[in-house]
Amino acid sequence: MYELFFHLVFKRMDPERAHHMAVRWIRLTAAVPVLRTFVAALLAPRHKELRTEALGLRMHGPFGLAAGFDKNAVAIDGMAMLGFDHVEIGTVTGEPQPGNPKKRLFRLVPDRALINRMGFNNEGSAAVARRLNERVPVFRTVVGVNIGKTKVVPEAEAVADYVKSTERLARHADYLVVNVSSPNTPGLRNLQATEALRPLLTAVREAADRTVTDRRVPLLVKIAPDLADEDVDAVADLAVELALDGIIATNTTIAREGLGLTADPKLVAETGGLSGAPLKERSLEVLRRLYARVGDRLVLVGVGGIENAEDAWQRILAGATLVQGYSAFIYEGPFYARAVHKGLAARLKASPYATLAEAVGADTRKATA
Repeated sequence: MYELFFHLVFKRMDPERAHHMAVRWIRLTAAVPVLRTFVAALLAPRHKELRTEALGLRMHGPFGLAAGFDKNAVAIDGMAMLGFDHVEIGTVTGEPQPGNPKKRLFRLVPDRALINRMGFNNEGSAAVARRLNERVPVFRTVVGVNIGKTKVVPEAEAVADYVKSTERLARHADYLVVNVSSPNTPGLRNLQATEALRPLLTAVREAADRTVTDRRVPLLVKIAPDLADEDVDAVADLAVELALDGIIATNTTIAREGLGLTADPKLVAETGGLSGAPLKERSLEVLRRLYARVGDRLVLVGVGGIENAEDAWQRILAGATLVQGYSAFIYEGPFYARAVHKGLAARLKASPYATLAEAVGADTRKATA
């Protein structure tokens, strides 16, 4: 049903306009008490065997919504209603910014992929903090806050910009993510180099601890799939050294070669970050490498090309405690999270593992034994 709707309606619309329409529908549905209860019962049934503890938090399951869909924290309850076990908002920047000029979002339908060069369009950390402060949760869900650099802020002043967002948002975050891996903010990926990343993560950690004194806000870093293997290792070692809580692998890719893309070459040539199915293999490679390096010392979050339960299960076996989706939601529709949960529960039952936690990293451990 949704596939037909997508081809008849959404596919004919500008992708960004379709996104805003979908968010509006989700918000409106979540605002109606009886309706949201019915929808949640249909789309978000709970599987006790999938209950997950990560980052000191208890979640209904391991499957969450990746950053980028809800940049301004307007649809948290709506996405929880649709079955996502955690919702990562953002990316939020220190100051509000409109993002890059339109058109800046493209669908590669034959490849089940997206290219975006949104450029961190968001209302800024002060406005998002106010919204989170005023929010009265309807559904219990874990809320992650993903922060990035304001475009007009020079690279030399990036640390102060991240600290500003941390001071405003940390108290509202169940966990905090430092995004240094989007390809759409000039110079941002330079911050992934350990000599730049060390002072940034240290400053954000100190700011979070200074701002929130009654609990420890978990801190993660999100990395690009385009990092060389030795740089992945370096980030992993740094994360352990700084006692970070986790790493999110991975963001979008600027690569196009070798991905087997079949869409219109003009679309493929658009600049920006590619997400969706073509990212699957490299994202999984990075995850395996990270788990082989850090083991259970960090929580790893697998994201990038997770289209179904099998993809999510493979990430868990590779070392991910949590998994996230976004691009596939565009193509799969509102039953996406329900299908992932149902499939994960079936795979766990058929596996030799008693719990989901036992399955985390099992394949990687075997390969490196």
